[in-house]
Amino acid sequence: MSGIIDVKKGVVKFLKENISCTSVTVIKIEKVNEIWKAVAEVYEDDSFLKSMNLPPKQVRNFYSIRTDENIEITAFERLSSFDGADGSEI
Repeated sequence: MSGIIDVKKGVVKFLKENISCTSVTVIKIEKVNEIWKAVAEVYEDDSFLKSMNLPPKQVRNFYSIRTDENIEITAFERLSSFDGADGSEI
């Protein structure tokens, strides 16, 4: 059985390895049955500015991450805002 600290570390590691970001902060974690659901705040380069060869600017995005009981990531997605990520949508 995994603990909340292990889930947090797993989420941060996954996002840093798979998204070009400078900062990851887990802002919500909850366990529903044997599934862990988390929301992370991530700062990454603005892809539009990057595509236009303009100076980079960091933008804040939110990601929803789901793991199984072994902290294997089973799903993740970028959210339009954190307000839209209540417990039923993570």
